[in-house]
Amino acid sequence: MNSSSTTASAEVGLRLIVPDRTIIPLLATLDYSADDPYAIRVAFHVGNEAPVEWIFARELLTVGIVRKVGRGDVQVWPAEKSGERILNLTLSSPFGRAHFEVPLTPLTDFLDRTYAIVPAGREADFIDIEAELDDLLWHI
Repeated sequence: MNSSSTTASAEVGLRLIVPDRTIIPLLATLDYSADDPYAIRVAFHVGNEAPVEWIFARELLTVGIVRKVGRGDVQVWPAEKSGERILNLTLSSPFGRAHFEVPLTPLTDFLDRTYAIVPAGREADFIDIEAELDDLLWHI
């Protein structure tokens, strides 16, 4: 496969909901690679600072489109706000908690592209177990 058919990226505008219900528009970059077929990397761009990066299970975001899912640090659930279908995303860390609203259409477009690269249930076909074991053993 060539690299263009094994990766997907998208920039998505989202909203950070702060405790007083103020809405702060942000930009996030979503990245997916067949080399790590279970994960989606999200970089939240906050002002001029370095992006804040999180890694999510692709399945978590997919299931979150239809029902509330997640425990602990990450929770995702669908909603409708002002006639727009959105995905709510809350992230918790030792540094605090953040609640985002993500427009559903650009997110589902991105997820569709990831499933075109690695179909659901076929993720294990894209993992080189021997290379992963070698990498783990090399660092011991």
